[in-house]
Amino acid sequence: MHFAYDERTEELRSTLLAFMDEHVYPAEEVFHTQLGELDDRWAWTRTPVLRELQDQARARGLWNLFLPREHGDLGAELTNLQYAPLAEISGRSGHLAPAAMNCAAPDTGNMEVLTMFGTPEQQERWLRPLLDGRIRSAFAMTEPDVASSDATNIGTRIERDGDEYVVNGRKWWITGAMNPDAEIFIVMGKTDPEASRHRQQSMLLVPRDTPGLTVVRGMEVFGYDDHSHGGHAELLFEDVRVPASYLIGEEGQGFAIAQARLGPGRIHHCMRAIGVAERAIELMCRRVEDRVAFGRKLSEQGVVRDWIAESRVRVEQLRLLVLKTAWLMDTVGNKGAHTEIQAIKIATPRTVEWIMDKAIQAHGAGGLSQDFPLAESFAGIRTLRFADGPDEVHKNSLAKAEIRRHAG
Repeated sequence: MHFAYDERTEELRSTLLAFMDEHVYPAEEVFHTQLGELDDRWAWTRTPVLRELQDQARARGLWNLFLPREHGDLGAELTNLQYAPLAEISGRSGHLAPAAMNCAAPDTGNMEVLTMFGTPEQQERWLRPLLDGRIRSAFAMTEPDVASSDATNIGTRIERDGDEYVVNGRKWWITGAMNPDAEIFIVMGKTDPEASRHRQQSMLLVPRDTPGLTVVRGMEVFGYDDHSHGGHAELLFEDVRVPASYLIGEEGQGFAIAQARLGPGRIHHCMRAIGVAERAIELMCRRVEDRVAFGRKLSEQGVVRDWIAESRVRVEQLRLLVLKTAWLMDTVGNKGAHTEIQAIKIATPRTVEWIMDKAIQAHGAGGLSQDFPLAESFAGIRTLRFADGPDEVHKNSLAKAEIRRHAG
């Protein structure tokens, strides 16, 4: 057992750290300024500074790093363990760095789905433009009328009619769908309500401009409309017709495809969240060194030192668990790493949320404002406790597996 990164990872880390310092951090304020100047505030991918960053990332070999090695020359041919520390670094500027490297959700998961399950025609029409960063996408699973934590509850209907499928239903919290550059949606719905619970669902590609598809509104998170990430949308499907060739995989395969999609996505989210925590710790330490209260620096207050020490201990524990999970995914596969994937999904948002809370507290009222990234990041981290399944679902599944392991 050793804890050093391999040579390839170290090279990419050095390149990425320099890219962040020289280009990404200086671009953050510029990005928000340019975003405010757009005719469509949801079209964040059209800001000139982001396109400049994408050109810089391509030139440095920091493009499509998320695609694991088994997908060959489509990505950077990295293992999950090699990509994990890079995702952490990008999480320090979560609204810019992942997008600059074409490694931002939900496109990453959608590209993996199309890579694993898409037909050659689907890959040529949508995967290739996504890999090139020419379009964006969305993944439409969650619904307002059912408890979507149980994906078998999905009520949207996908019905075969000759050479077409017809879609009817409502979706919400569809990440990135407010962005007009999100040209293709992967929609999960029921094709056979009479089949067994996990064979009722299918996935379908629905282009944004398909008649009958309405983007109803953007959803707010703690008052943030999240337009700098493409927004979360409510969608309405009314007799939406697409060719039967737009089905992904086979009918009844939707639940299995969703599970295949969510495993890698969870580790990406968790590593980026660790980057959020690291930046929050850095900001907290700088803030308490610069502020004086009751005759002493805040950094000399015992309670503040306790926050900082606890933050460091917790983030180090978390990183080890996430890296172990990445290693297991590489060595025994996502199924073999299932328990650990659930564990990091439970532990990461909760741990990072605690650190963010202390960083906000250390900043006083400033921590709640738009002058620091903390409040917006806190809202995003709290969202992670629902994204890809709520804490309680993962805890229940993990506990059942643990009980079986010991009861046998």
